[in-house]
Amino acid sequence: MAKSFRILTFLHSFEPGGVERVALRLNAAWRARGVDAQVVLGRPDGAMREEAPPLDYHYLERGGLRTRWFETLWMIMRLPGVIRRQAPDILFCAGNTYAVVAVAMRLLLGRRCPPIVAKISNDLERRDLGVIARQAYYLWLRIQARAIGHFVGMAAPMKSEIAIAMWISETRVAIIEDPALTQMEHARLARSSRPERRAGESRHFVAAGRLVAQKNFALLLRAFASGAGSEDRLTIFGEGPERRSLERLASRIGIAERVNMPGHVRRWAEQLSVADAFLVSSDYEGVPAVVIEALAAGAPIIATACSVSMADLLGAGRFGRLVPVGDVDALARAIATIGDRGFCVAGARAQAGRFTVEHAADAYLAVMRESARLVSVEPASGAPADFSVGRRPVIE
Repeated sequence: MAKSFRILTFLHSFEPGGVERVALRLNAAWRARGVDAQVVLGRPDGAMREEAPPLDYHYLERGGLRTRWFETLWMIMRLPGVIRRQAPDILFCAGNTYAVVAVAMRLLLGRRCPPIVAKISNDLERRDLGVIARQAYYLWLRIQARAIGHFVGMAAPMKSEIAIAMWISETRVAIIEDPALTQMEHARLARSSRPERRAGESRHFVAAGRLVAQKNFALLLRAFASGAGSEDRLTIFGEGPERRSLERLASRIGIAERVNMPGHVRRWAEQLSVADAFLVSSDYEGVPAVVIEALAAGAPIIATACSVSMADLLGAGRFGRLVPVGDVDALARAIATIGDRGFCVAGARAQAGRFTVEHAADAYLAVMRESARLVSVEPASGAPADFSVGRRPVIE
């Protein structure tokens, strides 16, 4: 009997995050297509565990050892043994945060390392970094390019961004639109009706994401305090290490009674049907799954220009409004005037329909099978054929 095509995906845990959520859904879709999809997790905990699809999960945490505080190092130490035993055809690096593990596997396993396909889940410009840190980050991207065979961007504008930042040919970059929704979820959100708002009625704003520095929810709280009306409310769905500092900030600036932070809620997007706008305050992103969910629900979006793809995602202003990254005054003005212009609800829902798991699963499999096929024609060093660190490639 022929061996099934085997994909091994490595994740830290079931902690809520767009990268992890999408990776688990893709693995479930691959398994439904007869692929041997294996998922390795550093530890078995996290709020998404109850909703995780039935897959072959392998846990690296052993004997009561708690690895949360050194989870990346722990994964680098333990994952090579799993790869040797499982002998996958492809390693799937589900997002930028896992790139260090992917590079380490290539270094530790050498030619025994399976080909790696990596999804670029965040903006590569990283304008939030200082000059020296940015140069170091760009060097790190070039190191990734030497270890990883194929990259996947989540929207068309990312293709040239990835090729230029990593000094590689565009032939090593595929574009597969971010699989944030199943077709069933899209249909359910798109069926929700949006009530008409009367003049002077209080408004409800919604945001979602991990409570971490990247999302800059502190900026959002300050902008809401400045731009929202005295009766307006803000709900932030998500959990993370910045919860306490954000709660203290909300209390200090006098909006604590109008801000609700319910934590991780499985079907949070269904509440967007009664939201006046969905807010994004991130310093950097890729193609945020939460924005796609908001589009499906037909909610107007106010977002920072936190990625090269955001303008295209919002239909050049038809589905939302962009403000500069880190600009609290601009975000506050957009919150204050959200009802002053019309948004194309039907167009937003159609836009979200492009980003489904069903479409992406097949597209990823095509990229992965081709990457595995190309292993036999790579040079003896095991490096992809167009590796070069001394010059930028011709962008095709």
